[in-house]
Amino acid sequence: MCIVRLNILIILSFLLIQLSYGQDLSSPFKRDTTNNNVFKLGEVVVTAERERAMESTLSKTDIETFAKTDVSRALNVLPGITLSNVGPRNEAMIYLRGFDLRQVPLLIDGVPVYVPYDGYADLGRFTTFDLAEISISKGYTSVLYGPNAMGGAINLITRKPVRNFELDAAAGWLSGGYRSNLNIGSNLGKFYLQGSLSRLKKNFFPLSSSFVPLATEDGGARGNSYSRDDKYAIKVGYTPNNQSEYALSYSYQRGEKGSPVYAGSDPMNNLLRQPRYWQWPYWDKQSLYFISNNVIDSTQYIKTRFYYDIFKNQLNSYDDGSYTSITRPYAFKSLYNDYTLGGITEYGKSLWADRELIKATVQYKRDVHREHNEGEPQRTMSDHTLTLGLENTFHVTTALQLLTGFSYNHRASIEAQNYLSRTDEIIDYPSNANNAYNVQGGLIYQLSNKQALNLSIARKTRLATTKDRYSYRMGTAIPNPDLNAEYTVNYEIAYNGSFLDAVQVNAAVFYSDIHNTILNINNVQYDPETETWLNQLQNAGASRYKGVELGANYDLNAWRIGANYTYIKMENKTNPEIYFINVPTHKIFGYAQYSFTRNLSLQGNVEYNSERYSTSYGAKTGGFTLFNLGASVPVWQKVSLEAGINNLTDKNYALTEGYPEAGRNYFANIVFRY
Repeated sequence: MCIVRLNILIILSFLLIQLSYGQDLSSPFKRDTTNNNVFKLGEVVVTAERERAMESTLSKTDIETFAKTDVSRALNVLPGITLSNVGPRNEAMIYLRGFDLRQVPLLIDGVPVYVPYDGYADLGRFTTFDLAEISISKGYTSVLYGPNAMGGAINLITRKPVRNFELDAAAGWLSGGYRSNLNIGSNLGKFYLQGSLSRLKKNFFPLSSSFVPLATEDGGARGNSYSRDDKYAIKVGYTPNNQSEYALSYSYQRGEKGSPVYAGSDPMNNLLRQPRYWQWPYWDKQSLYFISNNVIDSTQYIKTRFYYDIFKNQLNSYDDGSYTSITRPYAFKSLYNDYTLGGITEYGKSLWADRELIKATVQYKRDVHREHNEGEPQRTMSDHTLTLGLENTFHVTTALQLLTGFSYNHRASIEAQNYLSRTDEIIDYPSNANNAYNVQGGLIYQLSNKQALNLSIARKTRLATTKDRYSYRMGTAIPNPDLNAEYTVNYEIAYNGSFLDAVQVNAAVFYSDIHNTILNINNVQYDPETETWLNQLQNAGASRYKGVELGANYDLNAWRIGANYTYIKMENKTNPEIYFINVPTHKIFGYAQYSFTRNLSLQGNVEYNSERYSTSYGAKTGGFTLFNLGASVPVWQKVSLEAGINNLTDKNYALTEGYPEAGRNYFANIVFRY
């Protein structure tokens, strides 16, 4: 009933606005050069345009152009980012220059949103419908992003209305499911209001016709691949003057999903003999946060962020593929009830006639994880993390800037309980704490008004999570409470330039020297009772990542053409026989778009990934090439029809061995934008 009401609301909105206004709809394939709807208060580092050379952005126009409905797929179009999949958990994952999401925190409007227990965030659960922009930081990452930004940071920036009334909506069909979303906002001067609601529902995804059926997967519609993600959000803002702004936001995400069964052939993978039959009846998240920016005078400001997040989910492990009974020893119902409470204060002061800007930050975050299996007592694990940071930007000359930053992170356990099922008692792990520091420096040299060269060196850290230190991982791992923080020294030389107002070029060479590397080591110990090999997270030693990113875009009149290439080599210096997983050596993304008229557009894109390791002992997935097509056709004034085909050649491929991805699939949407 909820989706019926949503579709009716969208249709009524279409009609209401059409009766009131008569402006033409801009094509979604036209580059959005104004970005007016970006919620600037949600940006972490607000600087002049030239100083954004250290960051890259993905606009809502680009997201819509390539029809990306979740954050993981949207990020995958950028250089340096690799899409992956945690197959047994059906979680979308990205790697940024080889670093995973524990080392690259996810934020929404500058507020950290990763799960307290393990530091991850299932990017497949975060839809793109209410986003204005995604900001990505690599290498040199501002200390204002907070702890654990070892490899960078990702900030999802929501929308802010700029006119008295704004509305956009879409409803559509996709292979195996449907989507609906509505964004509505109003800016009345001192006050503004932004609201959104959406649903992305997938009953299944289709496998390639080339997939060979197995005992656990018969082909066609991928078994147990369903998901549903609903989101409701509202933001209220107050701008008493041109210098200060306050905003209160609330969002509720309600999700559910299945986890497709392993369909591979690796004889060393325990799932080949003992498949997992998992479903999440709910995967819910609520967020409440307050952000403010107070300008004290022409030289100084104070910005604050206070937030409270609730994460709740339930995992059901069933006896078999019928998903009806939970009676066998390996079957269970696991419930998580987590929350995060935190605050961020940032102070900025400009000196020397605005030649120097000093920023200081104090951040506190308390993560609480509560879990139990049905029939067992609840146990609690919690940490608190304190961050102190200082950053400086100094204009040496009009063309040269020097950036420096330092931060100190302190993590300490508050409570860590372990349940002993054999004696039915709860015991405490020993308390523990870690200290880590980050220091970095960078130079930005403005070759001209449209070309910049930057050089940076950054020592960055990542503290071990609660799950890293304590989890048995469903009986497949050995805990390691003594894990230390890992750290890296990141080096980068990058160039960004524009020529003739039509060609944009960017290039980067990067090198990361990593120590105390936390790795999942397979087959550490054999458990004769369960007849399985156990894994363990270890500070396995030293490693290095090195690579190159190249990108170019041509944007003139009716044409948009672009491509990017990423090369990355990941090496375990201590033990070369332990492989890094989920990151291909080569990745290419290219696209071409042509607008026949202002509203009629056609685009095609191609993605290539070379082979990659899926396990630390050497199991691989093959390389693949995907072709996608999309088109936008005007229907009536501000209403357009968008449709497309993904995986045009019906390629049978996998991001993780044993977990095939979707074959040829289709989508069609009716879209209203005002």
